[in-house]
Amino acid sequence: MNSGDEQKALERRPIFWFYGSSSIAYGIKDNAFSYLLLTFANQALGVPGYLASLALAIAIVWDALTDPLLGHWSDKTQSKLGRRHPFMYAALFILPASFYALFNPLIDVRGEDAFWYVFILAILIRTGTTLFEVPCTALLPDLEKDYDRRNRWLALRHLFGWTGGNGLHTINVTFWVGAYGFASATGYMIYGTVGAVIIALAILISSLGTQRAAAQMPRPQEPFRFNAIGKEFGQIFESLKNRNFAALFFYSLLFGAAAGLSTALYLYITRFFFEFTGAQIGITGIAVLLAPFIAWPLAPKLGFLLGKKVTAISLQLTRLALYPIPYICVLMGWWPALGSTASIAIYTAFIFTEVAVFIVSAVMLDSMMADVVEDSEKQTNRRSEGLFFAARSFAGKFVSASGIISAGLIITAVGFDTITTVADFTGDHRVKLAQLFLPAYCSLILGAIACISLYQIDRSTHEQNIRILNDRLLTEPSDGIELEKT
Repeated sequence: MNSGDEQKALERRPIFWFYGSSSIAYGIKDNAFSYLLLTFANQALGVPGYLASLALAIAIVWDALTDPLLGHWSDKTQSKLGRRHPFMYAALFILPASFYALFNPLIDVRGEDAFWYVFILAILIRTGTTLFEVPCTALLPDLEKDYDRRNRWLALRHLFGWTGGNGLHTINVTFWVGAYGFASATGYMIYGTVGAVIIALAILISSLGTQRAAAQMPRPQEPFRFNAIGKEFGQIFESLKNRNFAALFFYSLLFGAAAGLSTALYLYITRFFFEFTGAQIGITGIAVLLAPFIAWPLAPKLGFLLGKKVTAISLQLTRLALYPIPYICVLMGWWPALGSTASIAIYTAFIFTEVAVFIVSAVMLDSMMADVVEDSEKQTNRRSEGLFFAARSFAGKFVSASGIISAGLIITAVGFDTITTVADFTGDHRVKLAQLFLPAYCSLILGAIACISLYQIDRSTHEQNIRILNDRLLTEPSDGIELEKT
């Protein structure tokens, strides 16, 4: 069967779309926390920048610590619903309701008193996200064994995640928060209500759609035992010693810090540094919304031609080269008038290109993590896909807390605690913001790229791992029902 026939066959399978669409829930939550929540807490609820960033950072640390444990727990869950789905259904009772309550405060809180409200709701939302996203992502290595076809599953997942999160974001900054004002609670309330409904639908539909296949997957050989938690942690550390996982783990550490810094400052940069209106920020949102449609077909093709590692490194370097150009041009006086049509057009072109190449790189890195599963199983004789995806997520979340704290410190250092309009933002503020932000961000990204170079699994290595595991199965009794071959 040629690659075109395989692509069509894959796209005719409903589970392909149910798995991919599940990321809509994560996309909405991640977009809200990355780009909106710090501004909401600081400008709408009046929480000081350093306190708002502290609440989000502590919540991330909680999330980061629970992710690996839950991932390992789902790897060893023995249920008629499958290893993953009990957790995915549990998320339905936590994530949508807490997302709604965050942006529609159930009690009247303002200023420093709102710190605890934001903190508690952030903890609940991140817990609900962990219950759904970690087990759901971990379905892939069982759903697809082929080295290259894994890229297609993950490209679709990124497409839905980006379009879901940024689609709602674009509507929000254009018609809700952008229209009512970033310091008004009204726009955030609408956003929180619509987001909660979409999150609930995404969780329910994707969970039901993947349920049948999950129930057919082989069950783990041993259950998770709370009364032997020391042994469970021992198995976690045994799996995490894989050197290829370590390369991706340390990449996530550095990239997570950079991402936490840049996304927390995003609305401050677009509103004040570039002086864009809410409607203009919405235009960039449309570009971000369209970029995944370029990345979706491009990622599998580049992965097949260049290999996952080379594709990931090349595109990360491309993005790193592009990222600081608009900032430098503004400071040097080479940029069109701030807030002008030419300014938003050029900025949007940069954003579109950066996002497209980033998504392709992210698809490769997720697919590389899926390939670590068999590489580890060869050594430990244990499937640990939930643990690996969760632990890499843990790395990014844990240090993104440092990025968010840094963003909060930058907000205070630049003077944003007293700046509420663009008219209050001077040229000196602009220079200080760039000087504090750009060197830190670019250095972290460069270090993250260096980590990717340490990864060693390629197509031939993966195929060899699959052969070794298949040969092992022939000599051992089967503990589960074999999935339909893909």
